[in-house]
Amino acid sequence: MVFVTQELIKEREMRLMDNTEELLQESDFRFVSDNEEEAEIVYERSVFKNLKKNFKSSFSAKLSVGILLFLVVVAILAPLSPYDPYDIAVGSPKLALPSLEHPFGTDDMGRDYFTRALYGGRVSLLVGLAAMSISTLFGTIYGTISGYVGGKVDAYMMRFVDIFMSIPSFLLIVIINTFFTPNIFTLIIVIGLFTWQGVARITRAETLSLKKRDFVLASRALGVSHWWIIVHHIIPNLMNHVIVVASVSVSNSIMLESSLSFLGYGVSVPIPSWGGMLQNAQSFILDRPLLAFFPGLLILLTILCISVLSDLLRDSLNPKLNK
Repeated sequence: MVFVTQELIKEREMRLMDNTEELLQESDFRFVSDNEEEAEIVYERSVFKNLKKNFKSSFSAKLSVGILLFLVVVAILAPLSPYDPYDIAVGSPKLALPSLEHPFGTDDMGRDYFTRALYGGRVSLLVGLAAMSISTLFGTIYGTISGYVGGKVDAYMMRFVDIFMSIPSFLLIVIINTFFTPNIFTLIIVIGLFTWQGVARITRAETLSLKKRDFVLASRALGVSHWWIIVHHIIPNLMNHVIVVASVSVSNSIMLESSLSFLGYGVSVPIPSWGGMLQNAQSFILDRPLLAFFPGLLILLTILCISVLSDLLRDSLNPKLNK
């Protein structure tokens, strides 16, 4: 049997302190600032540094940014095309194969398919970004309030989310869309208001963890209002997760818009969208499969590129992966 004396314990503690002093020197630490805003700049620079490092080392991320920028630029410059994407092209060959004059060929009404794809990209990208903004904003506010208040309020709010999530959102969107005139504004509102549940659950879970942190407890002890704590402590620390979820929400919204347009519940004819072009192409899938190939490829590239950048953001904003 080994007896441990008080003197032995003190000796071991002194050795541990000496080793710690050897490992950690004063030069290893740097005073930032007494100003809270200046101190936060250090963290922002660290996040930007991680993002820059991961971006430089990822060929897929560079390629994704290049493809997305190209799609956005050509969609913005679509009005410069000499062809009308809406009216029937009298005298133009119908269902023509791709050529120098018509890079994507023409559709069944003789309209330039490349021009319609550009205008369709404007609709799909606009709906995706706008619907993402609505769902992210509403979901963040809802989840933050639920997690911060807690108790019965949190339980009731989360049960509402569970009920909402138990019903297929796509089915709800289709049913509601039948009561409204299909247009871009309706699509944005409907998709945005029916895709916020995932954002709410994530922000609620993070808020439950954040409100128990020391800096939040210290603010409460100082008598700071709950609104000030939410605005200055909770939401800023949620932004890493919100940004990642928002980037994923863009691709989901684009996919929803394309699916609705394919089923005939999207923007009204003759306004082009990638999903609407796919719907029109199914009638000629055997004779002119390229009519379905081009819009399908654009949808695939957009969603794939956004997914790659979402993974890059997730890795860059996660401190556990950037030690």
